[in-house]
Amino acid sequence: GVHRQILFTTVGWFVGYHLIKRSEYIHAKRDRELLEYVRQHPEDFKIQEKKKIGELLEDFYPVR
Repeated sequence: GVHRQILFTTVGWFVGYHLIKRSEYIHAKRDRELLEYVRQHPEDFKIQEKKKIGELLEDFYPVR
């Protein structure tokens, strides 16, 4: 009946809430580890100079 639907909804919400929190924790932990690695090894992650849009695109030749 209705009491089962309420029970299953509550259990589903509870499990889903904790699964999302665990997923966010795992992603935050991974981000923190990767950013710490990048900070400790700047020679592996050199900042490239910015290119202008004309240097990125190929020359345009219209087809007639």
